[in-house]
Amino acid sequence: SPNPLARPITSTENSEEPIKITMTIRIRTLVKVPPAAAGWPGRALSRGQGLDLECADMSALWNTATCRRTPNRDPTGARKGLKSSGRRRKLLPFVAMNVKRHLHLYAALWKNSVAREMSFKGNFILWILVEFLWFGLQLSFVSVVFSQTAAVGTWTKWQMVLLVGASNFIQQLYQAFFLTNCTNLSELVRTGKMDFLLLLPVNTRFLVSLRVVDLGAFVNALFGLCVMIFAAAKLSLHPTAMQIAGFSALCVVGILIHYSLMFILATICFWTVRAQGIVWGYYNLFNIARMPDEAFRGAFKAVFTFALPVLLVSNVPVRVLAHKISSPASWLLLIGVGLAWAVISEWFWRVSVRRYTSASS
Repeated sequence: SPNPLARPITSTENSEEPIKITMTIRIRTLVKVPPAAAGWPGRALSRGQGLDLECADMSALWNTATCRRTPNRDPTGARKGLKSSGRRRKLLPFVAMNVKRHLHLYAALWKNSVAREMSFKGNFILWILVEFLWFGLQLSFVSVVFSQTAAVGTWTKWQMVLLVGASNFIQQLYQAFFLTNCTNLSELVRTGKMDFLLLLPVNTRFLVSLRVVDLGAFVNALFGLCVMIFAAAKLSLHPTAMQIAGFSALCVVGILIHYSLMFILATICFWTVRAQGIVWGYYNLFNIARMPDEAFRGAFKAVFTFALPVLLVSNVPVRVLAHKISSPASWLLLIGVGLAWAVISEWFWRVSVRRYTSASS
């Protein structure tokens, strides 16, 4: 970069002589450079030693042979950030600082969400009540099904109750973190508010995906967890710490799958401006996740296992708890599908955001 201590630009007012510019370019070597390559007769540049190029005009920057060269051993500047070996930069502190900055920002977003929810307490409580009643209807559906049969495939009544509880738990956690943000993306594009997010010195997808937190969904997720505990007690299940950790990890993978798929659908708004209908259409498919995968056959099961893996998201974690998993193939499939959709989601986001032309252009 230009040396701020280089000789200043000099000119004479009303003079016809061209303005002369002197710039100093400082180079820091990472390996030992022989004399001929360093351009310093009789001396080589050791690793970490610098070289100043003082150029008379801009064209000389592309032909450094015409520049005056001066070695320097400035211990500061470019030497900072290099490892003791001088070959790599210290990326770990930068990454840690970046993560810390995003965590502070996310904490501020949480505070804002709490303040917003507490401003409308009646709506907050009413929404929790509505979700609780809907969850009760799902459980009553299980009772209706098992009043006509003793099992669905190899799934008993309380195993299916465990599945419904886990499905509600995963769905509500997804709703708490991502649903509102995915549905609001098209409004950001339509109104031009996306401009402000793109200009902020932070990852845009981070802001778009986590800007709003639905606190009521955490309460509803707790209802699902309570039903899971009750069903596990009825089944006399005593999951080990390893099973609980595996269940939790697979739930996280399932939530990320839902997020990746719905975020892809939400980014269609960069082409169509509005995409809420598509997003809510996928959200309604969550109802399939509360059914055992053994209840489906043929192309329907293949589509909702591989293309839109809503069956995998809830069935695989519950199989871990209920001792219904005999090989690691199913949870490896879930992780593989999750990674694949995460990569596709990031690629589709990058392609989509290039089409954004602002609301006023």
